[in-house]
Amino acid sequence: MEQQNLTSIVTEFVLLGLTQNQQLKHFLFVVFFVVYMTTWLGNFTIIITVIADHRLHTPMYFLLANLAFIDVSDSSVNAPHLLSGLLSQHKTVSFEECILQMFFFHFIGAMSLCLVGMAVDRYVAIYKPLRYLTIMNPGVLVGIVVLAWMGGLAHSAVQIGLLLQLPFCGPNVLDNFYCDVPQVIKLACTETHLVELQMVFNGGVLLVMIFIILLISYAIILVKIRTYLTEGKHKALSTCGTQITVVCLIFTPCIFIYARPFKKFTLDKVVSVIYTVITPMLNPMIYTLRNAEMKKAIRRLMRRVLCSRREIKT
Repeated sequence: MEQQNLTSIVTEFVLLGLTQNQQLKHFLFVVFFVVYMTTWLGNFTIIITVIADHRLHTPMYFLLANLAFIDVSDSSVNAPHLLSGLLSQHKTVSFEECILQMFFFHFIGAMSLCLVGMAVDRYVAIYKPLRYLTIMNPGVLVGIVVLAWMGGLAHSAVQIGLLLQLPFCGPNVLDNFYCDVPQVIKLACTETHLVELQMVFNGGVLLVMIFIILLISYAIILVKIRTYLTEGKHKALSTCGTQITVVCLIFTPCIFIYARPFKKFTLDKVVSVIYTVITPMLNPMIYTLRNAEMKKAIRRLMRRVLCSRREIKT
């Protein structure tokens, strides 16, 4: 009963944001607003193009569309908080809102396990080309996405479950632009060393393991491409190179934040901005700029839209 009373004392958290410089705030607001709008435009362009173009109804583009959905959803959890914080002196969020924000952020972020499915897709395409469509059938693709969702749900539930066991009865100021586990846990009115270790294992260690597995997988695929593949080698190398770039963009900053003791570092805010706001914008750019088939599909879609508008006007 005493712990429950302590937990209810803190009813809101104060977010200090990125900076207290008012001129810099206005400049950063414009920059990140453009970034956020570009994120929506880029990712929804990929989603709509994959849905509309029957030539892209393949396992690889199905998984790519899911990654685009994850990117725009993940960005939408924290980017609005960043933008609103840049327009105010200090932003406050209720205890419940803070918990929900962390839950959805880790839930959606952990769904990036779809990247494992994309690595499997490339492995099958290179090593089993004749059985590719048989192995990567719709049932398998749906299973990969469902497993990613379930993995994200389990990860987030464990993180929030551990956090809710702690009493919050004192300080409520977070030196960040959004609520996240490493900062919130430090405000607990009890010793958190054991809980931090559990969270680092649940998040950071798993991130490192998955990252290493993905890098090894792509290394094996690249060896196969360079050694045995003759037809379509350039396209295969380009596709794998694109996916490796995205994997590094997603995992590297996350490992920096979650795979270490929850102590404050100077670069924490910069890294947080990178993986919550910048990376979701870069992913669709990387895929569209390095994927000739996607660029052709976007041009076909634009021509269809323009032609339909002309027909309506006439």
